[in-house]
Amino acid sequence: MRLGFATLGCPGAALDDVLALAQGNKFTGLELRAAPDEFTNTGLSPAQRRELRGRIEDAGLEIFAISSYVRLCAVEEQPLEAHLELAADLGALGVRVFPGDDTDGGTPDGPSAGEIRALDRVTSAPREVPILLETHDSHSTGRQVAAFCALLDTDAPGHKVRALWDSSHTWSHGETAAESYALLRPWLELVQFKQVDSRQDYRPVAIDEGDFPIQDLLAALDGTDYPLSLEWELKWHPHLPSLAATLPAVHTWLGAGSVK
Repeated sequence: MRLGFATLGCPGAALDDVLALAQGNKFTGLELRAAPDEFTNTGLSPAQRRELRGRIEDAGLEIFAISSYVRLCAVEEQPLEAHLELAADLGALGVRVFPGDDTDGGTPDGPSAGEIRALDRVTSAPREVPILLETHDSHSTGRQVAAFCALLDTDAPGHKVRALWDSSHTWSHGETAAESYALLRPWLELVQFKQVDSRQDYRPVAIDEGDFPIQDLLAALDGTDYPLSLEWELKWHPHLPSLAATLPAVHTWLGAGSVK
């Protein structure tokens, strides 16, 4: 598997520090959090985008995703196109988006109003870079995201909308790794993992303090080559240890020989 991490785990860090973290800990990919206070954002000039892409490629890393905060189902306008253009300029595999619906997925009678808004957005969006729909908020299960992707996937056989599987979210909603993988496989592009404690309402915790079934996830993905990304939510959970302290422990957690 191609192993990476999200820069959510080192908020505000300089590019040099992020590259050093990746190279020093044998991680080969990055999810770049796109926000005004980060070195990745939609306000970058063309020259800044070329420099950022070049620095990352020269370091031997790939960009798994541009992590946006676009909510596809939201009523208000969303900056989807700007993030897709940024991802294309940086050579990223796709743009992470949230569902962000007001309801828990579609209704028995068909798509929700929010899902219809999402379909309109996807249909008119640039086509160069896939939209990576995360198992999150209103669509936290593999079942919900698979159904949503089927609705949004209007460009078959070329999948414009792909799935970003946050495996702790699907697990916290009662799906096993094998069940989620079977549901998401037709659209799957990227897999996120993190350590959480189900005894504390799935609170993110240090690698050696939780009970996320990482070996079940690895077993479900055995024989595949999906990018596997650590989503270390230090930005939102400052009680977590730093990425510098966490990344070495990840290799042990995943098990020797599980990643390359």
